[in-house]
Amino acid sequence: MRKVLSAKLHGIHVTETNLYYPGSVALDPGRCHEAGILPTEFVETWNKKSGARISTYVILGVRGSRCCVLNGAAARICQVGDQLIACSSSFLDEQKIVELRPKSRPFDRSNQTEHLTYSVSSEAAGDFAPHNRTEVVDAMGVQ
Repeated sequence: MRKVLSAKLHGIHVTETNLYYPGSVALDPGRCHEAGILPTEFVETWNKKSGARISTYVILGVRGSRCCVLNGAAARICQVGDQLIACSSSFLDEQKIVELRPKSRPFDRSNQTEHLTYSVSSEAAGDFAPHNRTEVVDAMGVQ
């Protein structure tokens, strides 16, 4: 079994921090659904500005708000406006990698997103070849 990327929110901007809330990262439920991230799922979170890295779990914020709220100790790693990368992972057998389609959501300054899907194919020699596909801009229709 290998640990692989399941979903990625790339460059999502922090909209709020709350040091005295008991932990987690609150995310717009629509963004979680698009990426395939579940409530209470653990995500690795990396701050692009400071380089700080933490592991925390997801709670759902307000749908349509485009929120990214770092709570509790996680609030110490960022400031409002910082860009984060949040990734979830799963374990699978190496042979199953060609069936995996992790979703990546790149974000702009206002936390609108495009849909990017990763995939891997198996070459004749047994090597793997990665592929990306951009699908649609902001399917939520949030302005």
